Amino acid sequence: MTETLIELVKHYSPSGAEQGAATWLTGRMKNLGFDDAFVDGAGNAVGLMGQGARQMVLLGHIDTVPGEIPMRIEENVLYGRGSVDAKAPLACFVDAVAQVGAVEGWQFVVIGAVDEERNSDGARYAAGQYRPDFAIIGEPNRWDRISLGYKGLAAAEITLRRTQVHAASGEQTACEAAVDAWLAIKAYASAYNAEESRIFDQVIPTLHSIESGGDGFEQWATLKLSTRLPVSMPPEQWYNELEELAAGAEVIRKGLPVPAWACEKNTSPVRALLSAIRSQGGAPSFVYKAGTADLNTVAPVWQCPAVVYGPGDSSLDHTPNEHISLEEYTRAVQVLVTMLRKMTG
Repeated sequence: MTETLIELVKHYSPSGAEQGAATWLTGRMKNLGFDDAFVDGAGNAVGLMGQGARQMVLLGHIDTVPGEIPMRIEENVLYGRGSVDAKAPLACFVDAVAQVGAVEGWQFVVIGAVDEERNSDGARYAAGQYRPDFAIIGEPNRWDRISLGYKGLAAAEITLRRTQVHAASGEQTACEAAVDAWLAIKAYASAYNAEESRIFDQVIPTLHSIESGGDGFEQWATLKLSTRLPVSMPPEQWYNELEELAAGAEVIRKGLPVPAWACEKNTSPVRALLSAIRSQGGAPSFVYKAGTADLNTVAPVWQCPAVVYGPGDSSLDHTPNEHISLEEYTRAVQVLVTMLRKMTG
């Protein structure tokens, strides 16, 4: 049952270089009895099982962060890049659907999306291709936990400019103005978060770098930051706040902003997953994550009941010690098999 995961981890696939892994995975799905498997227009690996009118999409991601880790197995623990984030959840989807097989009235769509670690190009493409009744998103949260939400993300560069003056003038420099702007952003976040006990509900800005310079006539300083956002703070609202907090500065939006998303708790997928975890001896719990995932991209488009599930310890994401217990993996596969049968039986 672990062959899909082991072989998939062998295919190193950092964002932008997923083709080999996608080609292998589509071949694997065909060998496991999927009705069809192909690489789509975005480079995603897609497998179809069943021809029914009702559709369930199981969306994982096949890309990883850079940094190849030689794959090895020691004491039933698999080490390798992507063994947690997030080839274990994706392989889990493939193996579970293969075990369940075709179900009358249903179609399972398993997607190994590309580019999740950058701009989620694969998920953005898939969002426009399917209209599922239910969706399961693959991210590592341990086999006995269910994630119901991921924070949003907005990145920006804030540039402040000042006329060049003598150092003894006492006038504010561009660097000093940049420091004041950052302190104002931090103070705003602290005030906003004062009544929010959960990190999921907080505004969390991170300053990545400060760059400065001048040409003898003008000096400038640029703050590069990203902010994790709660459901209550859409990216557009946050950019407006930045423009007010750094009055007079040039605020440039960077990358693709992503709104936060929280799944409904009392839905068919959640109830079925809770029951399935208990059937394997687990005591299920819920978690809301401080990161961002493909859930944030597809859920607003699909507007269907969704849930996030997958084996693996997310604290090992992106680390040089990334690994997963193969026992946990096989248990998670059985959880998904049980869940899918409950929902489609």
